[in-house]
Amino acid sequence: MHIPDGYLSPVTAAVMYAAAAPFWYRATQKIKSLLTGRLVPLIALFAALSFVIMMFNVPLPGGTTGHAVGSVLAAIVLGPWAATLAVSVALIIQAFFFGDGGILAIGANAFNMAIVMPFVGYFIYRVLSGNAAVTSSRRVIAGAIAGYLAINTAALLAGIELGSQPILFHDAAGHALYFPYGLSLAVPAMLLGHLTIAGPVEAFATGLVIAWLQRSNPQLLEA
Repeated sequence: MHIPDGYLSPVTAAVMYAAAAPFWYRATQKIKSLLTGRLVPLIALFAALSFVIMMFNVPLPGGTTGHAVGSVLAAIVLGPWAATLAVSVALIIQAFFFGDGGILAIGANAFNMAIVMPFVGYFIYRVLSGNAAVTSSRRVIAGAIAGYLAINTAALLAGIELGSQPILFHDAAGHALYFPYGLSLAVPAMLLGHLTIAGPVEAFATGLVIAWLQRSNPQLLEA
């Protein structure tokens, strides 16, 4: 799901940075008001966890990748605002030091995986888990479903961002200037890999860690 540089037009990249910036700003403000000695290492821990998870990439048609993210798990434990910061940090480190995702595309990648994904997943988790006890298996199922649906929402957005490029940016002869494949290929390519591989991995990992936390440290889920 990491979009490389050169696949999005500079205009699209700028728009996505502009879309992500208010969330980054709000997240920093929210975290300042909630910051505790315990929260700081947890944010670092989930940033590292997300970094490691995202390094296991499956190539997808068109040049991008499919992988689990860990955003929903971070949102369930830390809250969506802290998850936004944690996953954004992981994405920035990957882009600058490992070439995984473009630097100009950080705004788009962060919007998909560090903003939309944790907020969508957190909302689904809260709705599905309801008032169930922290140790209830309903929370494990809710987390798994939330992870699966949220990562596919993020994949859909990435497919739309890529697939819209040849429609919006082409030369006089109609040749694409950036990503060459339209929505009819980009969206199915992104969704296929995440519906069948990355989505189940995200669901399994999210549910598994929630089940483990229920037994070992339920206070994290209570928070």
